[in-house]
Amino acid sequence: MSVSTATGTKTSEIQISVNGSVRRLVLDPRTSLLDALREHLHLTGTKKGCDHGQCGACTVLINDRRINSCLTLAVMHEGDDIVTIEGLGSPGALHPMQAAFVERDGFQCGYCTPGQICSAVGMLAEVKAGWPSHATADVASRRIALTDAEIRERMSGNICRCAAYPNIVAAVRDVAEGGSK
Repeated sequence: MSVSTATGTKTSEIQISVNGSVRRLVLDPRTSLLDALREHLHLTGTKKGCDHGQCGACTVLINDRRINSCLTLAVMHEGDDIVTIEGLGSPGALHPMQAAFVERDGFQCGYCTPGQICSAVGMLAEVKAGWPSHATADVASRRIALTDAEIRERMSGNICRCAAYPNIVAAVRDVAEGGSK
């Protein structure tokens, strides 16, 4: 629903599902999903890095697929299932990928970590579905060998300024192999 305010600014009323809760928002229709999450819903785990889709710090899961939340508008996701880092686990019950990042020290400053973790969760779903990447040796095969090169290629949209890449790859590998609880 579109509404005009006293100043003539148009707003849209939307209902979105975030981390299992349906939330109603009234937003400028140009509001990015990232800004809706951070500024309107106060879910600050999702980070604003470059705000141009180049760093991956804002990665969230939408309908189990990873997406840069800075590149999409909130109004486009009415009816979608949005999961942020806050929705993956809790301090007492970490998601396996969160636990693996802690176990493997897959973070240093931690700024990119929420996006890295959401991206890794989405990436493993892509592998399970048999989606090839540029590093996949046999693109016709539905069974993808998750080599270090494959993990690095699939995670290349997420930049870590601290260069914790070997630990991130190890954490992803642990979860892929069922090693992290």
